[in-house]
Amino acid sequence: MNTPAARGVAATNLVQAYASGRRLWGKPDTFHAVDRVSLTIAEGETLGIVGESGSGKSTLGRMIAGIETPTSGTVTFWGQHYARVGTPEWRRQRRHVQVVFQNPAAVVDPRWSIHAQVREALTTHEQLVPSEADDRAQAMLAMVGLAAMGKRLPHQLSGGQLQRAVIARALVLNPRLVVCDEAVSALDVSVQAQIINLLLELRERLDLSLMFISHDLSVVRHISHRVGVMHAGELLEIGDSGTLFDNPQHAYTQRLLAAIPADSPRQRRLRDINAFSGHAASHTPVQS
Repeated sequence: MNTPAARGVAATNLVQAYASGRRLWGKPDTFHAVDRVSLTIAEGETLGIVGESGSGKSTLGRMIAGIETPTSGTVTFWGQHYARVGTPEWRRQRRHVQVVFQNPAAVVDPRWSIHAQVREALTTHEQLVPSEADDRAQAMLAMVGLAAMGKRLPHQLSGGQLQRAVIARALVLNPRLVVCDEAVSALDVSVQAQIINLLLELRERLDLSLMFISHDLSVVRHISHRVGVMHAGELLEIGDSGTLFDNPQHAYTQRLLAAIPADSPRQRRLRDINAFSGHAASHTPVQS
């Protein structure tokens, strides 16, 4: 699907290339962090992006979020191209797409209460009377399970609670898209499950679109409608979550899935059949 989505995100032939060194003669070498990636994210959909470290998935996420300009290619957000980074129009667009990163402690101010930081995100983009700003910030904290913790400083929260606060700060602006870049990878397994369930609940309640970037295939399978597999900057395979995990077409995807403990003997047999049946697709990237 290469036509811009009227209600959603569409990326077409995205490339992000960086100079990797200089030669004595000729042009410098370039490294393609993302190489000709096309995808869509529909309104209310969660697209999971998986791949090893260095595969380009985080760079792709920053371009989809509009915080990094691609070397070439286009991103349309609900039918409009992103404005140039740093312009007033770009700042107006930014409220509609938010990013939740891996380390919540790195993106909060240690001197401000959680309530103050959620409120500040809101008042930066909207002209509100103080009481309305306070009420909306408190309502958002309640929605993520932190109703009684607004006065606490970041260091007084656990890792899971702090990530909930960061999610509240992102969602108080009523964004259309949230890009989650390894948003649960630093948390304990039990806390991961709580945050994933929270995101699923908020997705349905707020009609959010999510781009969920992770190296943890089990988590991605649980939360995603569709999944894309990246390797060396290319999108090798993308499709319905259940179909991709049960019947991967690309040899690289098969190797990734083979590393996940199987849930049942039947699942192990299916993997073995897929791995050795000879029906693996060629290495030509599949775009959708």
